[in-house]
Amino acid sequence: MMISPQAIDNTNFSIGDLAKASGCKVQTVRYYEQIGLLPAPPRSLGNQRVYGDAHFRRLAFIRRSRELGFTIDMVRELLGMADTPDRSCEMVDNIASRHLWHVQEKIRALKSLQRELKRLLRHDGGKVAECQIIEALSKSTTDGARASKRGADGLTPAR
Repeated sequence: MMISPQAIDNTNFSIGDLAKASGCKVQTVRYYEQIGLLPAPPRSLGNQRVYGDAHFRRLAFIRRSRELGFTIDMVRELLGMADTPDRSCEMVDNIASRHLWHVQEKIRALKSLQRELKRLLRHDGGKVAECQIIEALSKSTTDGARASKRGADGLTPAR
């Protein structure tokens, strides 16, 4: 169960509560701390981490960015920019544009893969020895001459 950002103002969280409120695991919170995406929180007298609403908001930003497929390095850059709100949005746009290009490339590759799988499924049945799918999967994509004539998915002809 995630908590709305409005409900957490001036709230202190244990690591478990923060993880639960943000919808991620305790190990993930610790990992983001270790790699510097999430600042280390102050400690209680009992030496337990005490997270605040700023940690919650930052973790929500990280989580949403990762859900959208941004890499850790991209998230780090975006957080750096978010920490200086008076800067131009141009660099943020550049990161998002670069990511969009990669997403579009993945979509193209997946569509190519979809076409190839549909093509392979158009067969008359028969025995496994005559199965086009088995034959296509058995071909080596590391064979120099054949690999150079194949697309990025290793199955479709290069264009």
